[in-house]
Amino acid sequence: MDIKEMAKQCKAAGIFMSALSSDIKNAALKNIIKALEDNMDRIIEANTTDLEQAQKDKLELPLMKRLGFDRAKVIEACEGIASLIKLPDPVGRTLSATELDKGLNLFKVSRPIGVIGVIFESRPDALVQIAALCLKSGNAVLLKGGSEAFFTNQILAEIISKAGVEAGLPQRWLGLLETRSDVDQMLKLEKSIDLIIPRGSNEFVRYIMDNTVIPVLGHADGICHLYIDREADLKMAIDLSLDSKCQYVAVCNAIETILVHEVLAQDILPLLKSKLEDQGVKIFGCEKTRAIIDVDAATEKDWQTEYLDFMVSIKIVPCLDDALAHINQYGSGHTDVIVTKDKKRAVYFMDHADTADAFWNCSSRFADGFRFGLGAEVGISTNKIHARGPVGLEGLMIYQWRLMGDGHMVKDYTGLTAKSFSHKPLTDKFN
Repeated sequence: MDIKEMAKQCKAAGIFMSALSSDIKNAALKNIIKALEDNMDRIIEANTTDLEQAQKDKLELPLMKRLGFDRAKVIEACEGIASLIKLPDPVGRTLSATELDKGLNLFKVSRPIGVIGVIFESRPDALVQIAALCLKSGNAVLLKGGSEAFFTNQILAEIISKAGVEAGLPQRWLGLLETRSDVDQMLKLEKSIDLIIPRGSNEFVRYIMDNTVIPVLGHADGICHLYIDREADLKMAIDLSLDSKCQYVAVCNAIETILVHEVLAQDILPLLKSKLEDQGVKIFGCEKTRAIIDVDAATEKDWQTEYLDFMVSIKIVPCLDDALAHINQYGSGHTDVIVTKDKKRAVYFMDHADTADAFWNCSSRFADGFRFGLGAEVGISTNKIHARGPVGLEGLMIYQWRLMGDGHMVKDYTGLTAKSFSHKPLTDKFN
């Protein structure tokens, strides 16, 4: 089908999606879980085909890790959908209510954005998460996965779309784009697509942002930091460094730089080096770091690099403010962590770190929609408008102003005998 026509039909479906009841949406999600479980073997077979081709094409290791979609990942994806079912419906919530005058009441009501276009690389589990989130939030969705996951994405889109329609969703609520040229056409469809969410490399996201007038929500980099403060517990600092870096390196919420207060450097760096190298991590260090431990020299480029691999850069800083200055200069506004026993210093860090997610004494890997209790996430946003951090259901909502009157006219509120507005807050909900 022509991409323009697909988007047009998706737009029409989006109108009906926005008005669906919670019962229908939750029934559709339950049906999708069942369909994924019933088709487990077909999904794994398709993914095996993609993985074999990726090996022949010598796909980079981080992308290979993201591409895999085995039985455990299918089960995990289904668990994510199940948790989404338990969440309250985000559509139709009264965000505010104001009496303008007697009998003239204004309501601010949450509504779906409309058609969400999501472009992502490698990860088939992203397709499942995105489709489920868009469904629950009453949005229609156009999906474009990487060519390396062609067969996996195709079977997943087919299963999910069909299961949704069987449960009462409109036809064409989900569309799958299949070629790179489809993306270029998609970027020009501002009349049909309301928001684009790109997930992938820096260059990929920049390309999307530079080639469309459609609003884009996302992040270009995941350059995350962990700062070991002078008041840090050494064991905790090492444990959190390892979890934040090594638990899963090929993701945007893994740390790429560790900052160490100079007071602790002599004590912690030899231990940290040993533990990181036990995990196969290659370390790049500043001059002060290299005076304490034997590691390769870090360059200016290292502070600006999202490794997505078993590599990390380490820098010694003289104070908390210098750590913040480094983070605010080189960070991508994704997730940054402070390890300290001093709550005041932790709050100071959070107040002054220009980041979507500021964590205290916990792993950067918690920056995730599912772990936040959002059900799942459609992506991570470092934007400073609309949605920030892991984007779950609320990030896929906008609002509508609803004014209810009884023949009220503006002319009665103008001129020398104008009536006054009361502008009184109400506790009423729109229904």
